[in-house]
Formats: sequence, structure tokens, C-alpha cells
Amino acid sequence: MKQFTILDKGVPREAVVSDSGDRITLTPDALSRALGWELKPQGLCKDGACYPVPASGDLLVDGAVDLATFATLVGRPLALDLQCATAALGTAAASRADSMESLIAPDFTLPDLDGRMHTLSEHLGKKVFLVAHASW
Repeated sequence: MKQFTILDKGVPREAVVSDSGDRITLTPDALSRALGWELKPQGLCKDGACYPVPASGDLLVDGAVDLATFATLVGRPLALDLQCATAALGTAAASRADSMESLIAPDFTLPDLDGRMHTLSEHLGKKVFLVAHASW
């Protein structure tokens, strides 16, 4: 058992996990505390939505929830860094597609050249010119 940070929607959540080398598993209680998902007889549930637990047995390992299988089940990409004891759950493809169809950019906050913070939603209804640069 070790302490792990799980990033969910950019918010870090601490959880105690088991690391068997090829799997990261959480107890159902740890999953509920960290991510709000509960294991119920009808499946994994959160906010009125439930995903049936597959009969294949990949999700539950000795009563614990496999994090990678969980991410696949709920349709969210997962990035793991075992050395840093960190996992990041990405946005589901369906949510990203809905955002693209709405033509509304996701909100974010960045500093300007003078260090003042600006949030995109503060400029709603105005034209905004963004310049992005990547070193690669």
C-alpha cells in the first residue's frame, strides 16, 4: 500500500493504492473518497449514472478496483507515472466532442506578460487574441 495522487479534472486527490507492478488498485472505499464513485450491486455509480461491472473480472482484483480498467470503463484516458506515484484521468471523449460542437472554449486562467492573471470567461462576448508557443 502506498500514497498516490490522482488528478481528476485538474484537482489532485490523495488515495492509498496497491501497486503490484503491473496494476494500480484501490479499495472501493478509497475510490469513493478520491473520485466519488461507489461500487454498488448495479455497478460503479456516481451522480445517478452507473456502469455495470463487466463479468470478465478485469475491474475487480481481490475486491479492489483496477484503476486502468476503471478509466476504460468510464471512457476516460489515464496517464500513470509510477515513479512519481501520480495518475491523471483525462476528459472523456464524449465530453470533448460536446465541447467542440458547442464552439465554447474551455475556461482557463493564465498570466499576462506583467504577471496579472486573466480568465477567459472574464472576456465573454469580446474578441480575444491568444498567442501560444511550444518549444517542440
